[in-house]
Amino acid sequence: MGTEGKVFLDKITDNIGKVIVGKETVIKYLLTALLADGHVLLEDVPGTGKTKLAKSLARTLNIGFSRIQFTPDLLPSDITGINVFNRKENDFVLRKGPVFTNILLADEINRATPRTQAGLLECMEERQVTIDGETMKLDSPFFVVATQNPIESAGTFALPEAELDRFIMKLSVGLPNKEEEVDILNKYMETDPLDTLESVINAAEMKNAREAAAKVKVSDCIPEYITDISQASRNHPEISLGISARGSIALLRCAKAYAYLSGRDYVVPDDVKAVAVPVLAHRIKLGIGIGNPGKVISGMLAGIKVPTENFEN
Repeated sequence: MGTEGKVFLDKITDNIGKVIVGKETVIKYLLTALLADGHVLLEDVPGTGKTKLAKSLARTLNIGFSRIQFTPDLLPSDITGINVFNRKENDFVLRKGPVFTNILLADEINRATPRTQAGLLECMEERQVTIDGETMKLDSPFFVVATQNPIESAGTFALPEAELDRFIMKLSVGLPNKEEEVDILNKYMETDPLDTLESVINAAEMKNAREAAAKVKVSDCIPEYITDISQASRNHPEISLGISARGSIALLRCAKAYAYLSGRDYVVPDDVKAVAVPVLAHRIKLGIGIGNPGKVISGMLAGIKVPTENFEN
């Protein structure tokens, strides 16, 4: 497998870079989540390129893309679909919802009611939709990129822990620095580069990358290291709700995908550390008055013994 993953990452990053400037780390995390068969929650202020990033990824991979604008009056059937009566055929016909795609952008997901948010749970976890008792499988890959604005709370509904746990990563795109913003202005001087963006990865390459990431070797000490992390979170004085077994599995899957994208066919502890904050920070619940879960996770990692051995074997 060697450097295949690194080549895969570079092709996608270079192509998305024609539209999105200076977000290589975020792109690598997005691909990590995609290869790990998870979903991503992007939390950031408006105007940071969250929607553009999701659209650019779909164009680059040449796969289906749908967008849902979440609002308080949105219904679960607006997401999954509904059976409507067709007079010509004198029968009910399924009108499929936007979840029947590959990359689904759930824009401002926290503006919908909890009932509607829950409509995505079966889709995200089971990769299937049940409408009027009939269950249908979703296309593969099925990758949800949800967004929410952290500074505006009016008219929003906080995502419950059960739904947050369905996101394998929570990321922030971040605002550009001066040089990046100048580059953005130059790119968008005349036209939107997204309009002419072409795909560089076909379906077979995507399938091969996901299979290769799943086969990345894991030394016996890596699961033990991940377990040490989850156990430490459950006994941490600043954490009232620690990492679940699902969180540990997510950390392992992301570490394997991150190792693959880094050009290796084996996981090292640095892979676990690299994905730990985006995978775990949104899964823990902090005590009263403690406000930065990412810093708590980073500090906790610093106090856990890192295994050392030959991880290639």
